[in-house]
Amino acid sequence: MTTLALSELLGATVYEPSGAASGRVREVALAPQEDRARVASLIVKTKSGNRVLPFASVSSINGGVRAATVVGEWSPTNGTEGLFLLERDLLDQQVIDINGRKVVRVNDVELQVEPQKEAGKAPPVLRVHSVDVGARGAVRRLLRGIAPRAALQILLAKIPPRSIPWNFVDLIETDPARRVKLKISHEGLAKLHPADIADIVENLAPDEREAVFETLDHETAAEALEEVEPRVQKAIVESLDSERAADIVEEMDPDAAADLLGDLPDERTEQILVQMEPEERQEVVELLEHKEETAAGRMTTEFLALPLQATVKNAIDTMREFEGGVETLSTIYLVDSHGTLVGAVPLAKIVLAEQSTPLLSLTQEPLIFSHQGVNDNEVAELFDKYNLMMLPVVDESSRLTGVITSDDVISMLRAKL
Repeated sequence: MTTLALSELLGATVYEPSGAASGRVREVALAPQEDRARVASLIVKTKSGNRVLPFASVSSINGGVRAATVVGEWSPTNGTEGLFLLERDLLDQQVIDINGRKVVRVNDVELQVEPQKEAGKAPPVLRVHSVDVGARGAVRRLLRGIAPRAALQILLAKIPPRSIPWNFVDLIETDPARRVKLKISHEGLAKLHPADIADIVENLAPDEREAVFETLDHETAAEALEEVEPRVQKAIVESLDSERAADIVEEMDPDAAADLLGDLPDERTEQILVQMEPEERQEVVELLEHKEETAAGRMTTEFLALPLQATVKNAIDTMREFEGGVETLSTIYLVDSHGTLVGAVPLAKIVLAEQSTPLLSLTQEPLIFSHQGVNDNEVAELFDKYNLMMLPVVDESSRLTGVITSDDVISMLRAKL
């Protein structure tokens, strides 16, 4: 197989079967609905206007493009809907390097020519192999047509290649209409860790951030949004319509959702709350009533609490049905009939015990907890002193109202740096 740079193909002469030159390559098009990598057609500039040359009608690419059909058989270009044009839509655009977990700019595109299976019986196949994001592609485009070809090749050979395989690239499409039409998969992006998505998003322009969040499912978008710094969080949510924002906020941990909505203008917060489901809305509204830099303002209301008579089997069954974050599963709490906090059982003890074992016999002493009004510094001191993974928060009547997790404390301390 041979490789060919997009910048070398653009402007190449197109020859008819007779050998007569009929035009020059103006664009290289993919049809993503059919194949994300295979070149579907070339748009050729001819004397009679731009025409579409199906790549199936190309007999060879060698010292120019040689067509198996005459120019009169190529249809006129009537718009480019549903097509992805490599120069227009990819060159100089920002893309997400899924493998490298970062945003880069495309300087050139490397195409791979798959030879004919049997000479004269099947046309060649041209596929996007990778995108050039280094100096090599930039120099090739800058000096093409200026420096002699031989000299340019010598220079390019001295520049280390820096490219990303096409499979590891996701496009950042800022036009929602075209994004839908192109149907380009963002599955690779969704598979990244939310923290990596957050790093990528923070390096994008506002409209590109919105484009990325529009492609993610609600759960992935929520997890990523929780990792984004507050200033960018606010900008993203304000750029989304209220219904989409509400769908994402509903999937966030209640404490993170409350912190985010608390930073928005009251009118915007109200618009989002109205769109949320009643149960999730109530949880967030209750947290919004607390001061942010207190235990109540930091806690989440998603935790596991069981009655005093519960057994290990009850705990396991409850964990299987729990829909909250995994970080709140490290401890199960015991409460009496009034909701008063009585004990805490570490997950490690539950795993090692018989299913019939009463949870009350596995409680950890001493029982460490915090009152709702305790400030951030005191919360951090408790985590540090007792090496906590979770800290229960109680009200003035000692009723369990929420928990603070270690990742909440880390985020709190980072914000103070």
